[in-house]
Amino acid sequence: MLVDTFGRVATDLRVSLTDKCNLRCSYCMPPEGLEWLPGPELLTDDEVVRLVSVAVAEGVTEVRFTGGEPLLRRGLVSIVERVTALEPRPHTSLTTNGIGLAKVAGALADAGLDRVNVSLDTLDAQRFATIARRDRLSDVLDGLAGAEAAGLTPVKVNAVLVRGVNDDEAVPLLRWAIDHGYLLRFIEQMPLDAQHGWDRSQMVDADEILARLADAFTLTEVPEDRGSAPAEEWLVDGGPGRVGVIGSVTRPFCGACDRVRLTADGQLRNCLFAREESDLRTAMRAGVDDEELAARMRASLLAKRAGHGIGDPGFLQPDRPMSAIGG
Repeated sequence: MLVDTFGRVATDLRVSLTDKCNLRCSYCMPPEGLEWLPGPELLTDDEVVRLVSVAVAEGVTEVRFTGGEPLLRRGLVSIVERVTALEPRPHTSLTTNGIGLAKVAGALADAGLDRVNVSLDTLDAQRFATIARRDRLSDVLDGLAGAEAAGLTPVKVNAVLVRGVNDDEAVPLLRWAIDHGYLLRFIEQMPLDAQHGWDRSQMVDADEILARLADAFTLTEVPEDRGSAPAEEWLVDGGPGRVGVIGSVTRPFCGACDRVRLTADGQLRNCLFAREESDLRTAMRAGVDDEELAARMRASLLAKRAGHGIGDPGFLQPDRPMSAIGG
């Protein structure tokens, strides 16, 4: 098992397939974008599948493909098909901005993908273009509809509220999500931007989000045990609609964390905010066997800290931004 010194077992592997993205969201990267990883540094499709298979053999039961924007990976459908053919079969999901999803949702479902998370911070086209620096709201909405039609359900929508930008959309976003049968989850903005310009005062925290929603809806905490899920969930007006809030900063869930991350260039990260990585790509290309790769995974987990440390005097933001780490 991939277990750390605090007894937490990693069963959820987040696999970044590329650091590239076709949006330039202001809370993630500068307008000009970033310098992408050179092609030879990226894991090949075979290398991705091999590392996932080693992790599955070590007890991973859920694999989520991320980026950057994973739909930009040419081999995505094939990778999904090969991963879902592993024994035991892991549950698979995809985190995407939704652009292009409408065209490939059916193929992904046929390949075995179980569901998708789509990032969407606003329903206003002009505001979307301001936040993402691209006028692509209609493409994202089409992608959501395509995922629903393909059976990639429950379709989850991730929204980040930024003060003075879109913090007035909590209620409209939830009404829209319930009307469409999507599961909306608000995520506190985290210090993972490429510019290192995160300002906690601009973050709309979980308490404020819930207070705004409570002005328009009756929220009842769901009775099920949350387990290791990052989102706290509430029934909306008695259900069946739900809403989730991921308070990564103000309500950290590090004590129940079951996640580990593989970057697009083959670095294993035991925490989203880790400042150390384990280089699996170089070892793999040097010819080590699967047992040695598994041993390196286990060693990485043993170095996992108790928590992310945001707010601690010695906290340092990771050098890599979210787009290069993978969600």
